[in-house]
Amino acid sequence: MDEFGGQFVSFAKLVMLALVPYVLASQGTMLSGRTGIFNVAQEGIMLVGASAGFLGAYYSGSLVVGILVAMVVGGLFGLALAYFTTTLKMDQFVIGLALFFVGLGLSTLLFKIAIGVTLQPPLIPTLDAVPVPGLSKIPVLGDILFNQNWLVYLTVLLSALLYYVMYQTSFGLALRAVGENPKAADSLGVNVTLMRYGAAIVGGMLMGVAGAYLPMVYTGTFTEGIVRGRGWLSIALAFFGGWSPHLIFLGSLFFAGVEVLALRVQVGGGVSIPYQFLLMLPYVATILVMMPALKWVRPPAFLGRNYDREKRTSV
Repeated sequence: MDEFGGQFVSFAKLVMLALVPYVLASQGTMLSGRTGIFNVAQEGIMLVGASAGFLGAYYSGSLVVGILVAMVVGGLFGLALAYFTTTLKMDQFVIGLALFFVGLGLSTLLFKIAIGVTLQPPLIPTLDAVPVPGLSKIPVLGDILFNQNWLVYLTVLLSALLYYVMYQTSFGLALRAVGENPKAADSLGVNVTLMRYGAAIVGGMLMGVAGAYLPMVYTGTFTEGIVRGRGWLSIALAFFGGWSPHLIFLGSLFFAGVEVLALRVQVGGGVSIPYQFLLMLPYVATILVMMPALKWVRPPAFLGRNYDREKRTSV
């Protein structure tokens, strides 16, 4: 393989590595949104997931335990969102922002209580690549697709599973109906409240894992601001992907590519561009792709609205 080919493979492998938090957080946003719950707490949930996941892995010595802890914490945030918006009928945007700030503060608080202030932060082992026997030997594509850590594989499989469930099963049809017309879905026997609770909890769990992935792959420790806006970008990805699992996955590839490109330019040197401008690239890309996307994307009709079966209209 020539030098260009080697650089391409290296770049593509990093894109697949960077793909995971975007996909998980965006698919979590999509799931709750498909039932009408507009979650805007992604950044906070990912931060507390990163903190709790790191601490779980650090004290247990197992990355799997860390992932499970992050899932539980994210699920609790999703449960809180569902309770305040579905049961108490409170404003979704206000509750989402409140949960974001709770997650933002709690992530640092948990770390400082458990670890304290240290000159040398504690480290955990990062996820190793798990080559798929046989497939990893395929030229070019094998190294890119089948020589990754196990969370990359699970993320790709999850996106495929979500697509199948959403568009090929009666459960997926009911889920989408709740976000489009909960009154009609309710009249057909669909438990709207249960659907909303389930989607919000599972969505929160995915966001928690998305946050825990960052210290387990990139840094080996938790740092303030480790999420770096990926939670906010996941909201844009849900819109850009038309609230569909397969398009969200493709959009995540684009955003991950922009992130890796910015890091490559920053680290590679040879280009006299202030690094602050390079950090802006994902957000600039968000604006550029959202401008045309909003013309054809149609979010769920009931997105951001609370359903009360005792009333004729939403609240």
